[in-house]
Amino acid sequence: MIYKILADLTVIIHFLWILFLIAGAWIGRKYRLIKYFHIGGLGFALIIQIFGWYCPLTHLEVWLRAKHDPLLTYKGSFIVHYIEKLIYIELPEWLIFLLTLTIITINFLVYKKCKIK
Repeated sequence: MIYKILADLTVIIHFLWILFLIAGAWIGRKYRLIKYFHIGGLGFALIIQIFGWYCPLTHLEVWLRAKHDPLLTYKGSFIVHYIEKLIYIELPEWLIFLLTLTIITINFLVYKKCKIK
């Protein structure tokens, strides 16, 4: 049971991480440490998209689910698995990559407009 709880907690953390990557610049405008952490996260997201890797949180969740019940595991990306269930379509890898670049661009523009001392 503990593995299921930990896997569910990992999914929640993963979702919050994605939200932070999407909108973190609005918080990062005010706080330098958050800005650098956010920019690093965006860079990491870009690298894993370029090389076709999966987020370590995806691997952790799959491992925890396998420990709980091997039949509950899935193959593939966290984003594709959960977003597909929400909107009932498959997202090709090129679209996820394009969305990643779009998020990075929007956040860069938000940072460009602000001046942190």
